[in-house]
Amino acid sequence: MTGTSGSFEDQRSDSKPSLDDVEATPGGEKVDEHDEKHPSPDDGVPPAPFSLPREIAFVLMICLAQFLSLASLAQSIAPIEIIGRSFGLVSEAELSWFPASFSLTYGTFILPAGRLGDMYGHRNMYVVGFLWLAVWSVVAGVSVHSGNILFVVSRAFQGIGCALFVPNALAIVGRTYGASPRKNMILALFGAAAPTGWVVGAVFSSIFGQLAWWPWAYFALAIACVAMVSAAFVVIPKDDVPTTSIGDFDFMGAITGVGGLILFSFAWNQAALVGWATVYTYVLLIVGVLLLAAFAVVEIKFSKNPLVPLRGFKGDAALALGVIAAGWGSFGIWVFYLWRLIESLRGYSALAACAQNSPVAISGLCAAVATGFLLSHTKVPYILLLSTLFFLVGQILLATVPVEQIYWAQTFVSIIIMPWGMDMSFPSATILLSNSTPKNDQGMASSLINTTLNYSISLALGIAGTIVKNVNASGTNVLGGYRAAWYFGIGLDGIAAIIALYFVVRYR
Repeated sequence: MTGTSGSFEDQRSDSKPSLDDVEATPGGEKVDEHDEKHPSPDDGVPPAPFSLPREIAFVLMICLAQFLSLASLAQSIAPIEIIGRSFGLVSEAELSWFPASFSLTYGTFILPAGRLGDMYGHRNMYVVGFLWLAVWSVVAGVSVHSGNILFVVSRAFQGIGCALFVPNALAIVGRTYGASPRKNMILALFGAAAPTGWVVGAVFSSIFGQLAWWPWAYFALAIACVAMVSAAFVVIPKDDVPTTSIGDFDFMGAITGVGGLILFSFAWNQAALVGWATVYTYVLLIVGVLLLAAFAVVEIKFSKNPLVPLRGFKGDAALALGVIAAGWGSFGIWVFYLWRLIESLRGYSALAACAQNSPVAISGLCAAVATGFLLSHTKVPYILLLSTLFFLVGQILLATVPVEQIYWAQTFVSIIIMPWGMDMSFPSATILLSNSTPKNDQGMASSLINTTLNYSISLALGIAGTIVKNVNASGTNVLGGYRAAWYFGIGLDGIAAIIALYFVVRYR
């Protein structure tokens, strides 16, 4: 593992050295020195996989997966009040379901998506994901004639599409470049596509919502997805799909894992709307916990091809994922209630709010370039620690901002800082898992980090919603409710920073 040797048991054949027998590069990556000196076809590190023009197109296709997934998330946050009014909704808890349902399925269905890519081809799953997103984007737009329930359901199904193509895009990078500085830079650019996609998705959905009709944003996304499918067959090389059968898929793991994650997060998000006194909320929470316990038993004791190799999963790996979960959960709270602050309390329109958030694209690009450089010169634990500090500072600035304060003070600084936490944490965590995973399990590795990242956003929003509901029970303390959510985010960032500091001390 990058910067954390011993976090995973080596899953390769006995002819390969274990992770404890390999040495770290200046970037903190674990590289087999024998493989480095004498590369073989099995190493997955071809010296020149593409011509330069095709490589540029290839990298663009990979980054567009992340770009469009974040654009899809932003589509329901930027014009959230416009969409809510079309359904007659004004409650914070009801509106929070628009992004939470997307993140919920995005985070949970990544688990089986990566394994399906390992079994049936990463490019194939990449294409299926975009087709799926196209169909449900159309349904999301059409739901304007039906009601908010269909819209929330279609948002959830949109998340499944992103769950299919994002981890498989990362797996394509992993199998194409192996452990190499070029892969590090591509993953850094992949991370930079997140804030850029967010801004573009927010801007276009706000333009359609404010100046035309909000469903057109979803119809436009469907058109873009169809274009991605066509381009994928030209640009992305065909997989060498291993010989597998449907029996190789871990159905029990998928049912218990996905079911448990969905019910656990659903209970928290729904409790923010109906309260914990409603019986089905805590019943679903208990069932979710039981299913997750069953998932652990299935993966460890019974599954021959587990979705998550818990048998080789050690404490340090869990702690590393804990950093990502806490940091990105805090980010989900930060971004949702930032938009509520700008639009609800400060009274700006959706387009004006987009203009205020636009610096994240420039800041994110700078962060990506800096991260790509640091990954080749600094150990990953240091980068993880820096990312948690950026998350923490950005959250503190927003949690303490006065409503009447000018934008250029704390709000602007917080918006500039937060992308650095995103762009430093994502590629470092992805490299950490990818380089310690065999070529045929790259989908599993990328699925695990993406599950942790996206699921934490949905879960944190649900918990924060419960906090807001209780603090603002009277409906007269809106700002107090927002601040309470941000303070919860500060707590998450503090936990992430402590864990990251542990890695720095241990692997310095």
